[in-house]
Amino acid sequence: MKTLTQPQAENYMILYPISWETFRRMSEELRESSGKRLAYNGCYLEIMSPLMEHENNNWFIARLIFILAEEWNLTIKSVGSLTLKRDDLQKAIEPDACFYLRNEPLMRNKQNIDLNQGDIPPDLAIEIDITSGSLDKFPIYGALGVPEIWRYDGRVLRFYGLNQDNKNYDEIKQSLALPWLEIDMIPQWLEQRLIIGETAVLKQVRQWAKEQKSRL
Repeated sequence: MKTLTQPQAENYMILYPISWETFRRMSEELRESSGKRLAYNGCYLEIMSPLMEHENNNWFIARLIFILAEEWNLTIKSVGSLTLKRDDLQKAIEPDACFYLRNEPLMRNKQNIDLNQGDIPPDLAIEIDITSGSLDKFPIYGALGVPEIWRYDGRVLRFYGLNQDNKNYDEIKQSLALPWLEIDMIPQWLEQRLIIGETAVLKQVRQWAKEQKSRL
């Protein structure tokens, strides 16, 4: 068994080879370990422990999504770092955050979501990936059918949309879940929060969202 650790904005440990049965057992054992996120693909298991920079970016982006949904009267259901897995595919991932937006009405009353039982995957997943060398998670998301991923590397935010033909992701300029959002705004807000504080920036975000709505 080989291990790889690289402490930066995230601490990663990649284990190989790990069977699907071992992953499931480890997933159950780590369920109560706050903060750790797992990804499994092709006998590779990644265990990620986020550090402050990672979690602060994750929380702030998630808060932005809620404000935009609220101001634009979009339904939203947060399922956090829910374990998304398919036993038949032997693929699993725990996003930094994920949300139902378009499909929220279909999932509103569900308190347990299981892709093995045919539940719809979240509409949007957030991946904070500041430390290079982590496991490529896009093939996992594609196999599970997650329509959209936002990936932030500490400097640049990119949107990716699922290509239904080959289950790969194409970079897109407009969010599928939040089509009124200008992609360049989020990195600006992330930078500004370090200068004027999160409360002040969130107020700016709310005002911007109101103005965008009034123009439509």
